[in-house]
Amino acid sequence: MPHASNITELLQAWSGGDKSALDELLPLVEKELHDLASHYMRRERPGHILQTTALVNEAYLRLIDQRDVKWQNRAHFFAISACIMRRILLNHARDRRRLKRGGSGFQVSLSEASVISAEKSDELLALDEALGRLAAIDERKGRVVELRFFGGMSVEEVAEVLEIGTATVMRDWNMAKAWLMREMSGAA
Repeated sequence: MPHASNITELLQAWSGGDKSALDELLPLVEKELHDLASHYMRRERPGHILQTTALVNEAYLRLIDQRDVKWQNRAHFFAISACIMRRILLNHARDRRRLKRGGSGFQVSLSEASVISAEKSDELLALDEALGRLAAIDERKGRVVELRFFGGMSVEEVAEVLEIGTATVMRDWNMAKAWLMREMSGAA
């Protein structure tokens, strides 16, 4: 893994307007972005239309379009990357739900229909809605879940991004998991 300070320096140079820093940064973070996308895709249903590489590419395009971000460090970059990937998958799930309900009305063959399962998409959307309710009550706990569950970050990485102690992260993580489980079971 590339040294975190090298990545931090390149991120800060990029924030400062140095376009060449972005060219140097990509090879250093590409594997970790791919690992992050793989983490997300393992939670998706088998036969998901969106592939890991496509998720990385879409996230990368959105990342380089971030104009007003002042990158703090490597952990901040990957936290933003995780949020972007989550939004991509949520938008994809919403689009699939809309199409399932008669959206733009294109024809799907029976062989294609056998691969399409809305179950995982519905679960992801329900989790996102519950996470939104949690964040409205306690924003920090919502961020902890987002970074741990969706971002695949360690307790230490979340603590670094949120600038809190690891014990606080664990306490928030445990309380948020219990709250979300109760919310999700009530919605089921």
